[in-house]
Amino acid sequence: MLKGKTGIVLGVANKRSIAWAIAQALAGAGMRLAFTYQGERLKENVEELAGTLPGSPLYACDVGVDADVATVFASVERDFGRLDTVVHSIAYARKEDLEGDFLSTEREGFRVAHDVSAYSLVAVTRAATPLMERGGGGSVIAMTYYGAEKVAAGYNVMGVAKASLEASVRYLAADLGPKNIRVNAISAGPVNTLAARGIRGFTGMLKHHAEKAPLRRNVELREVGDTALFLASPMSSGITGEVIHVDCGYFVMGV
Repeated sequence: MLKGKTGIVLGVANKRSIAWAIAQALAGAGMRLAFTYQGERLKENVEELAGTLPGSPLYACDVGVDADVATVFASVERDFGRLDTVVHSIAYARKEDLEGDFLSTEREGFRVAHDVSAYSLVAVTRAATPLMERGGGGSVIAMTYYGAEKVAAGYNVMGVAKASLEASVRYLAADLGPKNIRVNAISAGPVNTLAARGIRGFTGMLKHHAEKAPLRRNVELREVGDTALFLASPMSSGITGEVIHVDCGYFVMGV
C-alpha cells in the first residue's frame, strides 16, 4: 500500500513504544522510514530497532532545539529527497509535575511540557512541509490521550499540554489543507510504555480502562499501529484535523 513512500518517526524509545508499533505497520506496508533519537541514552535502543528495517537512516534530534529540527529535515532531504509521512510521538513533563496536584505546577514545568509535547509538532511540521509539497502532499500523525479532554488522575500538566497539541492539530490542518497535507492525531488508550510508567497510578488506570471500556480490554499496540497506517494511506485522504480514539471505546462512556 505504501510502496515508494517515505516517512520519519520521532519518539521511538524501545520495542514497546507506540512509535515503534507504528513504524512496524508503516514499514510492513512498504514505506521507507527514518528515525530520530534524543541523547546517547536512547541511541542504542533506536539504532538496534532501526537496523531491523534496512535502509532506515537515524538522526539525533532534540525537538526543543530549532537547529536540531532543521538539521534533521535537511538530512531527510539529502537521504530521501521528499517526505510523505511524519509520525510525532513525543511528549515530556518533569517528574515532579506528574506527582503532585496540577495546582502545584511551576511556570518552568508548564513551559517545558508545552514546548516538548505540543510546540514541537508545529516546529516539526513546518520543517517537513516543503518536503511533503514535493510529493503533492502528505500526512502528519501525532499521538495524544483522553487526558486532554477529561481529567485523568496523575496526568496533570501533560493533560493540558496534550489539549494544546490537539488544538495545534486542528490549526495546522487548516493551514496545510490547501497544500494537500493532512494533520491528525491518534488518542490511544493506556499502553504500558516507558513514558506511561512515569504516571502516578498507571497500573490502576490500565485496570480501570479494561473494566469500563465497551470492548472490556485495553488497546493493543498493533491496533494503534494499524490506525496510523490508515492515516498515512490514501484510504484516509478525506480526513484531516481529527482526533481518532483508539481506546476500545472508553471515551464514549459516562458514569
